[in-house]
Amino acid sequence: MTSEIILQATLQGTGKVETVDQSRFKLILPMQKKTYSNAQLDDYVSLPRNQFKWRPPLHFEIQARTTLAQPTGTLGFGFWNDPFTFSSGQEGAARRIPAAPQTLWFFHSSPENNICLVPGVPGNGWKAASLRTPNLHPIILAPLAGIALAMSNVPILGKRVHRIITNIAKSSESVLSFPLNEWHTYTIEWTTTIAQFFVDGVLVLQSDQPPVGPLGFVTWIDNQYAVFSSSQGLRFGILATSSEQELEVKNIKIEPLPHSAHLQ
Repeated sequence: MTSEIILQATLQGTGKVETVDQSRFKLILPMQKKTYSNAQLDDYVSLPRNQFKWRPPLHFEIQARTTLAQPTGTLGFGFWNDPFTFSSGQEGAARRIPAAPQTLWFFHSSPENNICLVPGVPGNGWKAASLRTPNLHPIILAPLAGIALAMSNVPILGKRVHRIITNIAKSSESVLSFPLNEWHTYTIEWTTTIAQFFVDGVLVLQSDQPPVGPLGFVTWIDNQYAVFSSSQGLRFGILATSSEQELEVKNIKIEPLPHSAHLQ
């Protein structure tokens, strides 16, 4: 039985969400110069983080495509803990303090991005990805994050900061060869010990240390970039786009994973 999913649009800049029918949506990013815009559907924006809905074991499925083969910025769908309180500026949004990131999703980033978490895996592109980090109390996390940010942009220290963070973070990633601008079915089977990612029924990634939740559902398209690498440090920015770009999603399903299907 599919669990009830109550979706709401979280918009910034000129981002738009259009409802095609009850199960199909278009997330639209008009052409941008240097203004940040985001078109997003989620189920958590008004909730405190400890009330996010989703924990394992569960089955997630979505069908998706983009209008462009190589969109500019980032996009994706799946689950995360909204760690940077990105939505805190939205009307009616919960005011949440920052947290260490936890993600379980399909994620695309254009070449301007360079988020290097797994050795041998490119820092951008179309990926299945899982990230589990230590659950640090905000009193500890906030000063540590500030120190790490300052140090990461000092060339000699940046490599050390990057190495420490990637060593304590439990990250799994796999590059996908399935074209973004074609319809595909994306699936995640998530238990407390294993998360498996499928595209059109083909296993593309298995994570043996997935996040434990609770997480919120999100799908979005925006025009930002992020860099986190030993050579470039940590930084963020906004990208200009030369045309409108869309992410279209349909038939979203989140349901309990049957006991007989629990992964070992």
